[in-house]
Amino acid sequence: MTEIAEVAAVPQWVPDERAVAAARITDFGRFVERRYGIHTEDYGELWRWSVDDIAGFWRAVWEYFEVGDEPAEVLASIEMPGARWFPGTRVNYVDQIIRHARTDRPAIVALSEDSQRREFSWAEMLSRTAVLARSLRELGVGRGDRVVGYLPNIPEAVIAFLATASLGAVWSACGQDYTAAAALDRLGQLEPVVLITADGYRYGGKAHDKIAEVAALRAGLPALRGTVLVSRLGRTLPDVLDWNDATEDLFAPQPPALATEPVDFDHPLWVLYSSGTTGKPKGIVHGHGGVLLEHLKALALHADIGPDDTFFWYTSPSWMMWNFQVSGLLAGATIVCYDGSPGHPAPDALWALAAGTRATVLGTSPGYVLACEKTGARPALAHDLRALRQIGVTGAAFPASSSIWLRDNVGDIPVSSISGGTDVVSAFMGGTPTVPVWPGELSAPYLGVALEAWDESGHSVHDAVGELIVTQPMPSMPVAFWNDPDGARYRDAYFGMYPGVWRHGDWITRTPHGSVIVHGRSDSTLNRNGIRMGSADIYDVVEALPEIAESLVLGIEQPDGGYWMPLFVVLAPGYGLTDELRQRIATTIRTALSPRHVPDVITAAPGIPHTRTGKKLEVPLKRLLQGADPGRVVDPAAVDDPGLLSWYLGQTPA
Repeated sequence: MTEIAEVAAVPQWVPDERAVAAARITDFGRFVERRYGIHTEDYGELWRWSVDDIAGFWRAVWEYFEVGDEPAEVLASIEMPGARWFPGTRVNYVDQIIRHARTDRPAIVALSEDSQRREFSWAEMLSRTAVLARSLRELGVGRGDRVVGYLPNIPEAVIAFLATASLGAVWSACGQDYTAAAALDRLGQLEPVVLITADGYRYGGKAHDKIAEVAALRAGLPALRGTVLVSRLGRTLPDVLDWNDATEDLFAPQPPALATEPVDFDHPLWVLYSSGTTGKPKGIVHGHGGVLLEHLKALALHADIGPDDTFFWYTSPSWMMWNFQVSGLLAGATIVCYDGSPGHPAPDALWALAAGTRATVLGTSPGYVLACEKTGARPALAHDLRALRQIGVTGAAFPASSSIWLRDNVGDIPVSSISGGTDVVSAFMGGTPTVPVWPGELSAPYLGVALEAWDESGHSVHDAVGELIVTQPMPSMPVAFWNDPDGARYRDAYFGMYPGVWRHGDWITRTPHGSVIVHGRSDSTLNRNGIRMGSADIYDVVEALPEIAESLVLGIEQPDGGYWMPLFVVLAPGYGLTDELRQRIATTIRTALSPRHVPDVITAAPGIPHTRTGKKLEVPLKRLLQGADPGRVVDPAAVDDPGLLSWYLGQTPA
């Protein structure tokens, strides 16, 4: 795929000299020069050094953030897969959080649809963590045991994770938007010994009682030694330990200190999961040290988050951005937990919450921004967002029109579109405080990420579309997949096409000004008559039309050698799919993108199915429409609206 991508001509935001001088990443560059004698003039030079000397860069991160004693060795083996980071070094993720304890700001602010704001001081968070760790030890939990959560995005989930990690046990969680069966597909793989859960949550103005799902989940986890229950709706179950009893020591003369268990650098910290749409979800294991260093780099250097920040990313424990937000504590920031809807009671509810918490960094999804745009929201006029200094966006390709809408309707602040994934529990590329923002583009590859775009022959290409490749190891790459003893599934997932380098499965373009454009998944490429295009390019132009709420395009190879390309559109309220609108959609694609990628048919759909983390279900639907067995192609429990699948099964070429 070597077509040239359209590149933004003018940045929408440029950092001034004062902002550049004050940025933490600039201070890091000065540290590198003082410590190692490496002088870099700008971000591009700093990035080049960081990937040319991978071991030196990650040693500098370790030393700059004063993570621990000087390591004897940083990178014993550079081979992928199998890179060995910081051999012989012992750490615990939680130690970096303990060191930031303070009294002048809360550690966690909790919001929900139905109750008052709650604040957890650093002392309360760490005290409850210490008591819960003791309760877990009393249940026999030790190093390597699995503790799992079935929880909304509430402070109790954060504390449960920290208590687990402090013991050297392994954490894993699902949000309560999953059914018990879907949660078992994930958590059941781990044979957990303790379940920490809640009786339900409120979302969209409704109470969602999950007590029956909790009971079913417990029944499917035969190795459980105990269950800790957080009461949100006043429900209970027999033979459970109440959250307050598990986290409070009413008889202690002073709050207990939190002790941590030192573990090897690559000791499992948590297990995250692939989407599970096309088979059993893969358990992706990350280590303490790799996550610690990667998140310090990504959050403190690239997002410029520090002790004066309030970090609010709208997320769920089912999504890696929950883990990413928790790591705001590593930088000393206050984090915000919210388990309600971003669009209740009004479409701009998330902006109201950001104003109420005086969030300085707010994270959301392209879909939410587009929804606000379609409803005519004017966040800066309706809410006091003067504290907000950065907006983060991830989860899908982010169109230029939405980026400009944020500038015009929220403020002239940097929009940090980031892209990475559960696989590395971080980003490969995104915003950087010393680099301009170009609409529709990701500002730069992250430090320590040897990012390239490769063509089908394995050659690096610039200013042309290619496969996203990482040629050097990152500490947060998975330690392993769960239940993959010979590493075969791990190797096949990332290293099958280009042995020895990481292929992520996205189409990207490296632009002349150093930014990156993401065109969508390479396994859902639209390849018509040999001319390839990413699905995200279609969505950018189609979803900019006011009549279109959302869209889905598929490129389907047919048995007779034909190629069918349908476009499904969800209409905005008050609109119908007229012949005139069909023609306008076709004309928009023809003139803005390519006449070869005008769809064969444009059909009004009742909805677009997504994975539970919000990604459009492109590849499974393509396979369904090619006649594959639905039972082998897609797990309905992994889909946000499984009822839509039957509708799509009925769509065939005329």
